[in-house]
Amino acid sequence: MSEHLLHRLAARVGLARDWVDANDRPQQVSDAVLRRVLEGLGHPAGDAAAISASLQAVEQADSAVRLPPLLTADLGQALDLHRYFNAASPVRCELEDGSTRELALDAGARLPGELPMGYHQLVIAGHVFSVAVAPARCHALQDAVDQSPPRCWGLSVQLYSLRRPGDGGYGDCLALEQLARSAAERGADALAISPMHALSAFDQQHFSPYSPSSRLLLNTLYASPSTLLGERAVRMAAKACGLEPILETLEQPALVDWPRAADARHRLLEALYQDFSQREHPLREDFASFRDAAGEKLEHHCRFAVLQAEAVGQGLGADWRNWPPAWQDPYNPEVEALANSYPARIEFHAFCQWLTERSLQRAQDAARGNGMAVGLIADLAVGADGAGSQAWSRQDELLAELKVGAPPDILNRAGQDWGICAFSPEGLKRNGYRAFIEMLRANLAHAGGLRIDHVMGLRRLWLIPRGAAPSEGAYLEYPLDDLLRLLALESARHQAIILGEDLGTVPVGLRERLADKAVLGMRVLPFEQQPPGQFRPILDWPDNALATTGTHDLAPLAGWLKSRDIDWSHRLHLLDATSELHWRHARALERDGLRRALEQNYGPQQDDTALIDAAIRYIGHTRAPLVLVPLEDLLGCDEQANLPGTTEGHPNWRRRFKAPADALLDDEDAARRLELLAQAREQAWERDR
Repeated sequence: MSEHLLHRLAARVGLARDWVDANDRPQQVSDAVLRRVLEGLGHPAGDAAAISASLQAVEQADSAVRLPPLLTADLGQALDLHRYFNAASPVRCELEDGSTRELALDAGARLPGELPMGYHQLVIAGHVFSVAVAPARCHALQDAVDQSPPRCWGLSVQLYSLRRPGDGGYGDCLALEQLARSAAERGADALAISPMHALSAFDQQHFSPYSPSSRLLLNTLYASPSTLLGERAVRMAAKACGLEPILETLEQPALVDWPRAADARHRLLEALYQDFSQREHPLREDFASFRDAAGEKLEHHCRFAVLQAEAVGQGLGADWRNWPPAWQDPYNPEVEALANSYPARIEFHAFCQWLTERSLQRAQDAARGNGMAVGLIADLAVGADGAGSQAWSRQDELLAELKVGAPPDILNRAGQDWGICAFSPEGLKRNGYRAFIEMLRANLAHAGGLRIDHVMGLRRLWLIPRGAAPSEGAYLEYPLDDLLRLLALESARHQAIILGEDLGTVPVGLRERLADKAVLGMRVLPFEQQPPGQFRPILDWPDNALATTGTHDLAPLAGWLKSRDIDWSHRLHLLDATSELHWRHARALERDGLRRALEQNYGPQQDDTALIDAAIRYIGHTRAPLVLVPLEDLLGCDEQANLPGTTEGHPNWRRRFKAPADALLDDEDAARRLELLAQAREQAWERDR
């Protein structure tokens, strides 16, 4: 009987007991795993009594017909409110622009589809709630460019990999600005960058851009202070701190030394803040305006950084989940008192965020000002560190006791644990989707596009209890309709295109739903084949997805052709001899298949350099509205940014280019490939218009 109630509870909260794996085989989550995941969702299920009580609470909440604080609606379409109100009830609407409108529910208790796009407050029978009215689709590429059908191209880059003189050991927003100008001058319409989310201020060994402390704020290491404060101020601060020789040493290596570089940059920022705060700086008003506009999300993040430093100093550790109860609550008076005790430390973290945001804004302005139709495409990680700032400040909306990952599949037989936490569907609804909306706004603020990592998370996520193996998880359903409407609304308001990373196991029908909302999918050349080596013909590539030669998790084309990724897996003992032999055999067939496909279109290819040229032409000739080429493929690099499944042994998120950012595209190979790409895109447009 308790098993029946357990399964009923799981179903009521959107937890799937049955699912289909990557081999198309039915799978079933064990009762033991269901209990643990339910606990992480806030529904105790340790024994029969707990299950019964949790089920009763869920069912009572559902039957209470409680009006949520926010409902979503489609522009021009009626909104059914019969669950909450009687027919013909009068409606007072306060529109987002401050004007008011009087409406009435029709005989079916539906709100007429007369409200404009935006967030509006409604009062019906004494109940106050908001309605988000969304356009039919996101801001599309065809809305951004003067070309029909759009056949645009752009580049993708790992921000830290860029160089510029005086960068301190890794790429920052000034290097990004230089690359954006250079790419725009050559006709690029977009520049996709790695995530700029705020990382832990405490643990500099933890530098994966996809494991952020918060997706609401920025990684302040990427600030380029000289663009705001002047080169002289930065030079003087570095000299006063004795940092000049350290910074110069950090600039030389091929790999970023994150702990040393972060320490040096923090010391430099502290010196700059001291100068800024001790005099009437001409930008003080701009800083105050930024801080005021950023509001609570910035204040909480800054308080968390100060609180975390205090906790570590007292031996309490960096993970807020292990702190005293008072410190675990961002609204507790003790937290307020501590923040008031250290106003300068709070202001310092806000100062760093201000520098970073203004630096990023300059980079986007440079991209658009020099002719890019889209400009920067930001990257949104699928979750945030459960021990980090966002999970602390939005506890009812993030599931800090569960981690996001993937079940076992063909490539990862043990499954994957990404070490990050996800939104709570129930928490999002309870709080009017506040955390989701503020996250979108934060990441669209200075970008012309947004790439959503693992876009399947809008529909479902594989969630794993803390301490459990990746295989001991379950899929949790998300409110796809609401999330897509809010995504379309924010995309339209920011006039930013949306890209969805839809690689891997994609739920049936999701790609079609995303396409209806003008969310571009993602097609990657090495994946566009029927094994072994039957590559998709040019005209068979879809026109509702971007095309690219690779991603940060794959070997660049030069490395793929040489099997560098397999060599790394061998070196790090990530696979057994039989698996390696099979992989190498398959790669040989794939390599031959790609060569055949390219030679059918472009004639004989004499060497790998010519193959890479042809591969870039190949995706350029597809019907993809947007083609993004990683800088690694333009330059013919053979090492990848990240080797999935590793945290040691391979230099993940550390590789740097040799040439400075403003000269990268002058490289002989890069210049030739850019010309080939631009020609291919023009030819594709001529063919398809």
